[in-house]
Amino acid sequence: MSAMVIVKLVLRVVIVIFSLLLTLLILMHKGKGGGLSDMFGGGLTQNAGTSGVAEKNLNRWTVIIAVLWVAVAIGLDLMSRFNLG
Repeated sequence: MSAMVIVKLVLRVVIVIFSLLLTLLILMHKGKGGGLSDMFGGGLTQNAGTSGVAEKNLNRWTVIIAVLWVAVAIGLDLMSRFNLG
């Protein structure tokens, strides 16, 4: 197995992990009300009193993981286009 094949395989695993993590982070966000999040129990989190700092950190992590996901996706695409691995 060449090094590029291993790198490509690792990037595929990383993008799957980032996808699952990004889905979980998005689902953890506080609902803004009136949407699907309230239908599926999002209204219960209003009583939990989530902190503004926690929501800000959740937003920050969501953006970081999303940017990393896009970077890995672009890297995989470039590797496929130029037949690396």
